[in-house]
Amino acid sequence: MSFAAWRATGKEAAVIGLARSGVAAALLLRREGIPVYASDASADPAADSDSHGPPPEDLLRSAGAEVQVGGHDLERIKRSGVCVVSPGVPPTAPPIRAALEAGVPVVSELDVGYSAMPGIRYAVITGTNGKTTTTALTAHLLSSAGLAATAAGNIGTPLAALALEGPEPEWAVVEASSFQLHDTHELVPTIGAMTNLAPDHLDRYPTLESYYSDKDLLYRNAGPESVWVINADDAEMERRAAGRPGRWLRFTVRGRAEGWFDRACGTLMLGDTALLPRSELALFGDHNVANALCAALIAAQAGVTPAMIATGLRSFRALPHRMEPVGTAGGVVWINDSKATNVASTLVAVQALRQPFVLLLGGRHKGEPYTALAAAAGERCRAVVAYGESRDRIVDDLSRLLKVVSCGTDFAEVLRTARELTRPGDAVLLSPACSSYDMFQNYEDRGSQFRTAVAAMRETER
Repeated sequence: MSFAAWRATGKEAAVIGLARSGVAAALLLRREGIPVYASDASADPAADSDSHGPPPEDLLRSAGAEVQVGGHDLERIKRSGVCVVSPGVPPTAPPIRAALEAGVPVVSELDVGYSAMPGIRYAVITGTNGKTTTTALTAHLLSSAGLAATAAGNIGTPLAALALEGPEPEWAVVEASSFQLHDTHELVPTIGAMTNLAPDHLDRYPTLESYYSDKDLLYRNAGPESVWVINADDAEMERRAAGRPGRWLRFTVRGRAEGWFDRACGTLMLGDTALLPRSELALFGDHNVANALCAALIAAQAGVTPAMIATGLRSFRALPHRMEPVGTAGGVVWINDSKATNVASTLVAVQALRQPFVLLLGGRHKGEPYTALAAAAGERCRAVVAYGESRDRIVDDLSRLLKVVSCGTDFAEVLRTARELTRPGDAVLLSPACSSYDMFQNYEDRGSQFRTAVAAMRETER
């Protein structure tokens, strides 16, 4: 559907959820002259988000939207012409069920943003892990080559907000989560990419297959002209991609493909063309080599030369909360990988370290066992500090194979315990494999508190 089609219904749009994406979608719909009813289950949506500025309900009312907080008018939603759902609202939520039962189309904010900018080019990136780094890196490569490119979507700036801000970029590099893809029907990637597949969000999805099926919706609008970039090291991804239309490009850190890592020479490659030595990529781990190769393939398809891709790769730095070294205190490197909210992400973080380390593991459990971390951590792991709601489960899963110290929900105690377990030359890795919502506002809050604590440690050493 388009704005014209939504206007033609003569009905209002129902926007469910007043976090950043919902607010941006509602404001964009109002700009296009479409009446909006916006609602949120929380009585104080601003307190539940990391947005800044005026309360979202005030912004929306000033734009002419009808706003309800602390609940939803299900009968009103059933009478709407379209229902726009924020990614944090599960498909089983009463307002979504009400819309579907009434035959109201349910769409994501991505579709609303795309309706405002159908003429630009889209690089759409998904996957279980690495999609944010790959999105930021792709936008960096395109921008450093002189193209007007902006990162949007799940990375932080809603696509609808990008449409509101203007002017339109040449390229929108869009990070798309499985939650967003579930309700995205119209977005057509110029180039689509999938970084990897691993179990995640099993607290929301009933089965692993249902989670993977939502990831597969990246290919919903695939055609002969589509270009797809996928991970050749992921057998499940290869299996699920088989037979879909389009041109397929692959990256690998284990063999040879269109984008590959020549391990013998320590060089990132595009086909037969050397990009740069691994030592010049300032990111930890093979998983970030894979992310860089994925971004490089996208950039090459957008017309960026290998030389300019190499220049962009050299100048890129780790994003906050993603294997981010935040300082050295007591002769120990402290690494903030707070974005690691599932076991697969923590697994690659652990594999990226070469020195002995203490692993900070815990938070709200997401349905996966932690046992796979034991073999990856091996003898390099001096200890695991288990904390938060999941600490007892972590102790049960890992204590037979690794030293595990159980803490409570006092983050200062967690960090003191980690410091006592280290020796000079070690690392402390905050890579929790859990969501943050038992102790923190979000993963950014968790990582920021970690960074602040390390800064305080360094200050006492001066």
